[in-house]
Amino acid sequence: MALALNDKVLTEAFGPSDGTALRIKQVLMVVLGVAALALTAKIQVFIPGNPVPITMTTFGVLTIGAAYGARLGAITILGYLAIGAMGFDVFAGSSAEKAGLVYMMGGTGGYLVGYVMAALALGFVARKGWDRNVILMGLAMLIGNALIYVPGLLWLHQFASGWEQTFAWGITPFLIGDALKLGLAALLVPALWKLIGKARQ
Repeated sequence: MALALNDKVLTEAFGPSDGTALRIKQVLMVVLGVAALALTAKIQVFIPGNPVPITMTTFGVLTIGAAYGARLGAITILGYLAIGAMGFDVFAGSSAEKAGLVYMMGGTGGYLVGYVMAALALGFVARKGWDRNVILMGLAMLIGNALIYVPGLLWLHQFASGWEQTFAWGITPFLIGDALKLGLAALLVPALWKLIGKARQ
């Protein structure tokens, strides 16, 4: 398969492809994507003494980026962040007492920035065809995860006593869980492409 930049992403392989119907489809996708991110943020495990919980949000962000493409994926993530900034309880550790910009400026703020970067990257490589291949999709997921970690750790560092604590808070507890989530996402999107191909035969 040629890895051309004009390859379709997963959500472009079904449903309307132009006109008003396409715009309605895209709006629905953004709404569903924001809802999915809010849900995955609440699937979490808190580690005592750690301000960053283990969640399924990275799985949601990376999968949306790959399935939606760079532009619609980024719009979806930005929509999610905007709703969170308005004070709605959509983030992993947000609550009625700590929400909105107050929460976003806390220890996890850098990861939220990384979500946008990761969605853009996954959408870009998916349009080149990486999402059809498990190995390439796994590599894309690693790149996307790194793009989440870099701003996340840089921001988190200001709340820690040093880099050792930053890594202890922000990366070490999540390595095994992230590997499992990345593996699941790397298998899921190519598998969905195969299902679409079989349905059209």
